[in-house]
Amino acid sequence: MTIRTILVDDQPMVRDGFRILLDARPELTVVGEASNGESAIEELSLTPADVVLMDVRMPGMNGIEATRLIARPSGPRVLILTTFDLDEYVYQALRAGASGFLLKDTPLDELVAGIIHVHEGDAVVAPTTTKRLLEHFTSESSRKQLQQRAAGIAGLSDLTVREREVFDLVVRGRSNAQIASDLSLVEGTVKVHVSRVFAKLHIRDRVQAVVLAYESGYLEPEGRLL
Repeated sequence: MTIRTILVDDQPMVRDGFRILLDARPELTVVGEASNGESAIEELSLTPADVVLMDVRMPGMNGIEATRLIARPSGPRVLILTTFDLDEYVYQALRAGASGFLLKDTPLDELVAGIIHVHEGDAVVAPTTTKRLLEHFTSESSRKQLQQRAAGIAGLSDLTVREREVFDLVVRGRSNAQIASDLSLVEGTVKVHVSRVFAKLHIRDRVQAVVLAYESGYLEPEGRLL
């Protein structure tokens, strides 16, 4: 089964280019296009999709607002694909529910791999943005703002001991297979634990898990756990 994708970009030539490239890959099929957030939501109401490739700057509803409406637990994954490698876009996109953030000049093989990873529930963030994303959490003013919001984040205290162990490893970037090895579990059991953790924390994937861990102060920017 191929991964059904929808392209959202206000430039027809950009959409045409990506459609040609992605349709040539056996893993993917482009099932729809949209020129802004509103038309993307309308397209999704008519055409089922697995992954939405979302631009940020568009007339009308932008990609961040559209992501916030599309990235529901039962909805498709959203992979932000933009020309602008700006901190504010990365953080806003991830908070809105995007499962990843890549630049439009990402090599095709890396883009296809990113779509597959996002479809499978993993996180994808362009390497050039990762360091600055951590720096966002490191600044004193940002840390104070995040700590102020932490009081309103529920769910961490509801995790069982085992679920807390799994959560600790998820936010440190460990895959399900690696977690299974670390905790001497079978991978299927890890998947069940991960699903329960996400349900209790009201998040849908590993990107949101990491954002939640930083915002709540549970994970320090240097990777230390409380």
